[in-house]
Amino acid sequence: MAEITDPENTIIIELQDGRVVVELLSDVAPGHAERMRTLAREGAYDNVVFHRVIEGFMAQTGDVENGNIGAGGDLRRAGTGSSSHPDLKAEFSKVPHDRGTIGAARSQNPDSANSQFFINFSNNHFLNGQYTVYGRVIEGMEHVDAITRGEPPQDPDRMLSVKVAADA
Repeated sequence: MAEITDPENTIIIELQDGRVVVELLSDVAPGHAERMRTLAREGAYDNVVFHRVIEGFMAQTGDVENGNIGAGGDLRRAGTGSSSHPDLKAEFSKVPHDRGTIGAARSQNPDSANSQFFINFSNNHFLNGQYTVYGRVIEGMEHVDAITRGEPPQDPDRMLSVKVAADA
């Protein structure tokens, strides 16, 4: 079990196979860390599917508009939506896209990240300086590794719940 030293900057994601603990890098990407806390506290990430999962690359989720099972989400459109909050400015840093880091998904526009994010399965340094890194998995990477692959997966895994550790 990972020791949670900063509960306000720690996210707990419950997957079907177990718990994933994410340390937010609020000193590196404060806007993105705050957005994840906000959406977690709103319950927006609960039951959202992993809509794009590529072997050896990453697992993408966070489409709170279209990817929410049980809240009227349109899974055929999962990956095309965002949240009711405005898009975020890029917060590029020297933190590399290593295995287990959390990156902000976006369109071609660097300042278009909103609610979607991805977890790197491997070191993806070709993404460095192009996508904001704002967290890292500190416990439960084996559960991330078990997420069903596909674009989209036939029977997608989902985040059962996402909470800020300070609130759990």
